[in-house]
Amino acid sequence: MRASRVAGLLIAVLTVLFAAVFAASGIASAHSGAVSSVPEDGSTVEVGPARAGITFNEELQQNFPSLTVVGPDGRLWSKGEVLVEGDTVSVEVGELGPVGEYTIAFRVTSADGHPVSGTRSFTLSKEGTGTPGPKPGEQNADGDNDSGGVPVWVFVAGGVVLFAAGLAVALLGGRRKK
Repeated sequence: MRASRVAGLLIAVLTVLFAAVFAASGIASAHSGAVSSVPEDGSTVEVGPARAGITFNEELQQNFPSLTVVGPDGRLWSKGEVLVEGDTVSVEVGELGPVGEYTIAFRVTSADGHPVSGTRSFTLSKEGTGTPGPKPGEQNADGDNDSGGVPVWVFVAGGVVLFAAGLAVALLGGRRKK
């Protein structure tokens, strides 16, 4: 009876320690979160900003940022290179066009290396005279379809390499003589 009581106490202590470790790691592994945007999420503006941007709760890595502004016409209104400065990612917008809802879509790499993505939106209430870009995925006027992003094959190749490395470790680990 005494041995089962000690075992029960040991299990209870281990359970509490296990829960404490996971609670602490949950706090430490939090990813970046968007805290504000220009224009503000859900706002109505008469004139679009020179640059659309999103600010996060921590600094961002420079790795593969993406930020697009798509209008109610389904066309790109963002222009130029995406810029990451500290905790903010932004892109040039310039003069907007049709009245309606514009969507700011983002994908950034948080300080801990995890990708974070999402959308924000704003409404243009006064028609502008800007010239849109192509619809996302369409070719540009010069025939170039380079979005400035990372091609999908890079992620596929990376996944294959990681899978092969894991398989090699598993197979070689099983062959070790004890």
